[in-house]
Amino acid sequence: MSDLITTDETEAAYDTGSHNHSAIQANLAFLLKRLGKYSVYTELSLDVSQLDTQKFKVKEEIKPDVCIYPKRGLSRPFDILKMAEMPLLVIEILSPRQGTQEILEKFAIYFALGVHSCWLIDPTIAVIAVYSALDQHKIFAVGEVVDEVVDVNLPFAEIFE
Repeated sequence: MSDLITTDETEAAYDTGSHNHSAIQANLAFLLKRLGKYSVYTELSLDVSQLDTQKFKVKEEIKPDVCIYPKRGLSRPFDILKMAEMPLLVIEILSPRQGTQEILEKFAIYFALGVHSCWLIDPTIAVIAVYSALDQHKIFAVGEVVDEVVDVNLPFAEIFE
């Protein structure tokens, strides 16, 4: 038996969620669902087959921590394994072993796929950056997080409680 770990296993171990990551993810899902106008998903697989996978260094799918779509029901009787339709908003929460550069590379993929807005949440310093494009963002650390692109306003303090 080999002690070697595959690249996928290494990446999965590296991107492990933490207590704070998980709590913020749950808070966001609750707050976004409470708005009543979106369907909220966590760890949803998005199909990236339309992208040049060499240029963007991505495999067959990408999974945001949280994402929203216009309100919809469950897919019955058959589930969807990889969403071809892209979400309006994706949210990435830094885990203790991730860096900002890694998330910004994911944002480049999301924007290339047609996602309208991306949030980067740093639990360590309690800051949220709302990106409307890869080179345009607003920083929030108090009050309300305002995303004008997708018309979302959330109380900052409730995201971090």
